[in-house]
Amino acid sequence: MLERIVAPSLLAADFACLGDQVAECEAAGARWFHFDVMDGHYVPNLSIGIPVLRSLRAVTSSFLDVHLMIDNPEIFLEPFADAGADLITIHQEVSTHLHRDVHEIRRLGKKAGVAINPSTAASAIAEVLPFVDLVLVMTVNPGFGGQTFIHAAARKATQVRAMADDLGLAHLHVEVDGGVGPDTAPVAARAGADVLVAGSSVFRGPGTIGQNYEAIRRVLEAGT
Repeated sequence: MLERIVAPSLLAADFACLGDQVAECEAAGARWFHFDVMDGHYVPNLSIGIPVLRSLRAVTSSFLDVHLMIDNPEIFLEPFADAGADLITIHQEVSTHLHRDVHEIRRLGKKAGVAINPSTAASAIAEVLPFVDLVLVMTVNPGFGGQTFIHAAARKATQVRAMADDLGLAHLHVEVDGGVGPDTAPVAARAGADVLVAGSSVFRGPGTIGQNYEAIRRVLEAGT
């Protein structure tokens, strides 16, 4: 079993002090950050992009997991790779040539991920599963932070993990994103996720950023 990772989602951070908040997460033990890119077309929201990623890369050596929720992702693979992404995830629903795009990400020297929305079947990514490093199972409809965890969607993590096991893909990360906090993180972990993206619960929770991060880590450790 892969080590369980809590990845703070920077979508919920205060962008006026992003570097400081990343450092606060790192002081609590975070070494993996989720970087949401939204274009206002594929999803009904705008977020951050290449200049912010480049600035962040300059102040952290942590793993930067870039999630492209955008139309025409193939146009932006190289710019995001050059800006400092460690992993680039694209959506099955929007990539016209998913197999080609996944291989382009790897050609650029980055780890490749593919995401599926709550309404997308796990089987939709079966043909590219041997070529990716991560599958992102969305447990909210993408576009906004702070949404409620969709339990039915989380069950797809179990399906993806079973598909990976059948193919002998022990290295494959299964990531869950959306509505993850102390109450739902164990649900996602039991479903088969080893990377849990947590945004509002970390950056806008009841305690400090470090305390909120540690609260999720504790419930995961208690459940193992």
